Amino acid sequence: MTKSAMGMTAIQLETFCGHWPGVTRDIKWGADLVLSVGGKMFAVTPSDGSEGGRFSFKVADERFLELTDQPGIIPAAYMARAHWISVIEPQRFTTAELESFVLDAYVLVRLKLTKKLQAELGPLPTLKAGEK
Repeated sequence: MTKSAMGMTAIQLETFCGHWPGVTRDIKWGADLVLSVGGKMFAVTPSDGSEGGRFSFKVADERFLELTDQPGIIPAAYMARAHWISVIEPQRFTTAELESFVLDAYVLVRLKLTKKLQAELGPLPTLKAGEK
């Protein structure tokens, strides 16, 4: 992918993080692709690419207001109180930016798992140099 690539499709999202330790894929609520680690969701997107490619994920508490103030990002329906955001215009963001958000979401959720489960999952994934 080039540095100037914009947005992220459901297929790109699944390809990007589907191989991370402990990640499971599920279809819920009709057609939403749900990515989880240790049984806890970290990212959700319509599997059919509908809704303009919107996708939602967990963010750090201290970044929630900062991110939802940006055009193209809103608090996630039903999940905002748990500090989830929805990127409703993913084409506004570079693929690398979105990948960084998804990695952060995975790490945030994984760090809430039991120490034992975290240890079983092994090392955290990282972005390649120059991607973040």
